[in-house]
Amino acid sequence: MVAAVGLLGAEPQLNSAKRAHTIGQVRLKAGTHEFGPDTEHLVVKTYREGLAAKAGHDLIIDVRQWEATLEVGEDLSQSSLQLHADARSLYPREGLRGIKPLTDKDRAEIRKNIDEKVLGGEPISFRSSAVEVADGGDRLSFRGELTIHGQSRPASFELSVGPDGHVTGTAPLVQSEWGIKPYRGLMGALKVRDSLEVVFEGILPTD
Repeated sequence: MVAAVGLLGAEPQLNSAKRAHTIGQVRLKAGTHEFGPDTEHLVVKTYREGLAAKAGHDLIIDVRQWEATLEVGEDLSQSSLQLHADARSLYPREGLRGIKPLTDKDRAEIRKNIDEKVLGGEPISFRSSAVEVADGGDRLSFRGELTIHGQSRPASFELSVGPDGHVTGTAPLVQSEWGIKPYRGLMGALKVRDSLEVVFEGILPTD
């Protein structure tokens, strides 16, 4: 997911009332920045376990409907991030390390399980309350509240910012902490691991 950034130094921006904050070699503009699936990627990665793990797949699941708003303040301690996602827009794009390739029938069944047994169509949202900067501004962390399956819990999202504004980030989550029972099949011999990853990739607006 996207994140606000820490201030190593600020330089006046020519021909603009907005300031740009220097993050490593990146100059990020203060102001409001919108993100979504047209230009960025948000995916969920799940992992299988159990005696029959080879019968399943590690999944890469696209989130197809989501939006995020990043407010970068002149004072970066006032920056904030909000994200909203449609739980019914998750689509299993790829299955890895299974005995057989993932079929369209498999995808339909996985989507049905996500909608009916895992997320129940409940909205997903994140609202930040603080941002931390590490590694001279190359690694960023938002702390806040994540709501999934109708339950809200603290969550943290760490991101890495490249010199061209390219940002990647991974947020590890434990499903059971949000009251979600991980999927089980084949009488419990095939299970989805309780821990999963939410992965963001995109470009932050820079000067």
